[in-house]
Amino acid sequence: MDLQAKIRSLPASPGVYLYKNADGEIIYVGKANSLRARVRSYFLEGAADNAKTGTLLREAVDLDYIVVDNEKEALALENNLIKQKKPRYNILLRDDKTYPYVKLTIGERYPRVYPTRRLRKDGSLYYGPFFPTSLAYRLVDLIQRNFLIPSCKLDLNKCYPRPCLQFYIGRCLGPCVEGLTTPERYAEAVHDVRMFLEGRGADLTRSLQQRMTAAAEREQYELAAKYRDLIATIDLLEQKQRIAAVEGDDADVFGYHYENDMLAVNLFHLRGGKIVDKRELFWEDLGQMVGAEGFEPGVFFSALLKQVYLDQHYVPHTIYVPVDFEDRTTLEEVLSEGQRRRVQIHVPQRGDKRSLVDLVGQNAKQAYDQRFRVMKPAAKAIQEALQDSLSLTQLPKRIECFDISHIQGAETVASMVVWEDGKMKKSDYRKFIIRGITGVDDFASMREVVTRRYKRTQEEEQPMPSLILIDGGIGQLHSAAQALEGLGIINQPLVAIAKREEIIYVQGQEDEPVVLDRHSPVLHLVQQVRDEAHRFAVTFHRKRREIRDRKTELLEIPGVGERTTRRLLQHFGSLQAVKEADAAALASVVSRPQAAAILRHFGKDQASAQTTETATAK
Repeated sequence: MDLQAKIRSLPASPGVYLYKNADGEIIYVGKANSLRARVRSYFLEGAADNAKTGTLLREAVDLDYIVVDNEKEALALENNLIKQKKPRYNILLRDDKTYPYVKLTIGERYPRVYPTRRLRKDGSLYYGPFFPTSLAYRLVDLIQRNFLIPSCKLDLNKCYPRPCLQFYIGRCLGPCVEGLTTPERYAEAVHDVRMFLEGRGADLTRSLQQRMTAAAEREQYELAAKYRDLIATIDLLEQKQRIAAVEGDDADVFGYHYENDMLAVNLFHLRGGKIVDKRELFWEDLGQMVGAEGFEPGVFFSALLKQVYLDQHYVPHTIYVPVDFEDRTTLEEVLSEGQRRRVQIHVPQRGDKRSLVDLVGQNAKQAYDQRFRVMKPAAKAIQEALQDSLSLTQLPKRIECFDISHIQGAETVASMVVWEDGKMKKSDYRKFIIRGITGVDDFASMREVVTRRYKRTQEEEQPMPSLILIDGGIGQLHSAAQALEGLGIINQPLVAIAKREEIIYVQGQEDEPVVLDRHSPVLHLVQQVRDEAHRFAVTFHRKRREIRDRKTELLEIPGVGERTTRRLLQHFGSLQAVKEADAAALASVVSRPQAAAILRHFGKDQASAQTTETATAK
């Protein structure tokens, strides 16, 4: 059945329609109260004059549809299909920033707690998202300090001879070493963490009070004191939450700036009546996505809000947007059902709320300028963005980057360059000659150089860098991780950037690589440091190869050994200068027989060589 025949047979029911191209790819997904009326509207006289519609219809050769019971179901299904299929003619959410969750790995023998930015169906429990970004990391730190549940990368299915530093400073129960804790004690701590993250503060406090009393009756006063301190911490957190709730409600505020087919959107998160964080979103080349009348903010925000909020665990009570859109009421109802309370989408026209929307719009204009007019962000802003993108616990003040260079395994060398507080620190650059590896083995070479670098760091009692960056993929990353583990260094931030794809792999989260936008200042920083390490390694390798080649050629001359070669190169500066030297110049550095042999080797005038030998004989 051809496209026109399918359109004539469409039902007048709510549903979702999908346009496909000649290759069977879905290129556009839309929803409708009446599939027949909506799809036919594309072919009405004048509809093809719309830039987006005209382009879509020229490419579409097939149509599919799904019938649902009502508009709410159509809205939800449309959102799911857009996220899954990513049709080229739909407005897609492109986000430089995702907010972290706290992940509790209850599927493990000894569960651990991590901040993460991706929800996965792996049997773990996820709590969040948290605003601002630092809140998730502060919560994980609080859990480690008070509940002693770790975030390490060790394999806890096996035992180790001794615990790490986290155990000795009182931030881990030590499940990695036999006898330091018991499964029952660890399970109790995990249960407490679950109640804490689920917001069941009253239940947790009651349980801790019972355990505190029992410990005191058994005269285990140190344990009772720990329970007492934990109760005090939880009470303090509960008080802060109650104060925030009194000060104001939760809301999200949107603003935008559109210019030259490029769009910047800012989203401010208000929690407890205060701005706690903002989110920046960008779109480029929107020319084919807009109609003949230009960019339509209402159509855009209708699509954007569905992708931002549908299927989310938490949606704020109020959402402020700068423009109204057609299905706003339906979206309010769908979001309210998912949250079991009323969610309102407001379009303020005047007063404080309109001023707030305008403020967010001004910030979107600044974001547009910074992104598309290539304004260089401040060093601290880049550091904060790098910390956010790579889920680092501390602001990255020092980055040490490693690269390996060789040709078919010959003259293998490595480089280490340093970025510190916004600029390259050349005084701390280091060169390494790889001596223990034969042939092509980048992984072994990386293990050797990382081991040598940080073994010396330990011996000199120097601090570790904020971040170690490896030029390479997962193999090089794991090699560096093995070297650090062999030195007893754990929980060291370690990442690798793969060439070509420019994907960043984070140690311990290899299945969740960080893919940054090509305009991202964070990616530009990582590329800059990586490229400098590559340049430094290649330069060092080229110099060693030149020295090797020069020495090899001079050593082929009878009567010229290593000491003579070194003396010639030091005096003349290069092999080319040695080749161009005459008999008198050579004789001032080496013996006349050696000078004659050098002249013969390089095909110089035989008379000069004979003259030199004759003078020597006399």
